[in-house]
Amino acid sequence: MTLRGARVVLRPTVPSDVPSLAAIRATPEVYARWRGGEDLVAAVREDLAEPGAEQLTIEDGDEDEGVVIGMIQWSAEADPEYRHASIDIYLDPSVHGRGLGTDAVRTLARHLIADHGHHRIVIDPAADNAAAIRCYAKVGFRPVGVMRSYERGADGTWHDGLLMDLLAEELTP
Repeated sequence: MTLRGARVVLRPTVPSDVPSLAAIRATPEVYARWRGGEDLVAAVREDLAEPGAEQLTIEDGDEDEGVVIGMIQWSAEADPEYRHASIDIYLDPSVHGRGLGTDAVRTLARHLIADHGHHRIVIDPAADNAAAIRCYAKVGFRPVGVMRSYERGADGTWHDGLLMDLLAEELTP
């Protein structure tokens, strides 16, 4: 299913997207957060094979069709007592600061609420990733708490993550 936001198009990721996504993952800004080893083509392919996750390639809706600017993925907790969805995203640094990430997150969140019936969505940026936190807050996500020593950084040390969530009624238009 292809989703259209105000400024982005989210479409199912296909194998021909792998080189473009690996190149984006190789940029220092993205690699610092997403890493994946030396073979980023293999890392992107592993992402695509991850059971229970759905990956969508992000295209800039203002540009010619087919210009890949990133990837957004989601998965869901199926247990009815804890049902919710989670989102992860990365964008080419060349398009940072233009509102495309906000539009991509909002577009996917709207789809998860309206089409999949989720009442709650979580996202977990690095606690020091101020730009990502601002982006998610614009969509309506709120900080829930800091997850201490949550992920290992490229330098081998553990870093905190910020758990943020969004309730369906908090999604901004």
